[in-house]
Amino acid sequence: MQKHTALLIPLLILAGCGTPEFRAEQNLCKSTWLTKIPPRLERELYNRSETRQVPTGRTICKGSGNTLICDQVMRTEFYTVPAVRTVDRNAPRRDIQIAQCTMESCQAKFGNAECKAQG
Repeated sequence: MQKHTALLIPLLILAGCGTPEFRAEQNLCKSTWLTKIPPRLERELYNRSETRQVPTGRTICKGSGNTLICDQVMRTEFYTVPAVRTVDRNAPRRDIQIAQCTMESCQAKFGNAECKAQG
């Protein structure tokens, strides 16, 4: 598992790289690895966090001339609800391969992992 973590860190760093050359190499690697490790979609239950505004029981009133305007003081309440989501069980394994493929391809073509042209 440490090997996967070590490869995932460069993936996160390189995800921020934006050269057209990098994106082109990444897209080539994605298409290759999507074929080699296709998505395995599964539905799973999870607890989704949501918020709602609830009255505190206090009001704040402001007067302006002959008019009195009162507003309820609200607070944010957090709660969880069961929900279903679809996840790709193969995505973590495939993302590591895509990152490694992209770095190796950039290194071979440009001499660096970011696909930056040497000037």
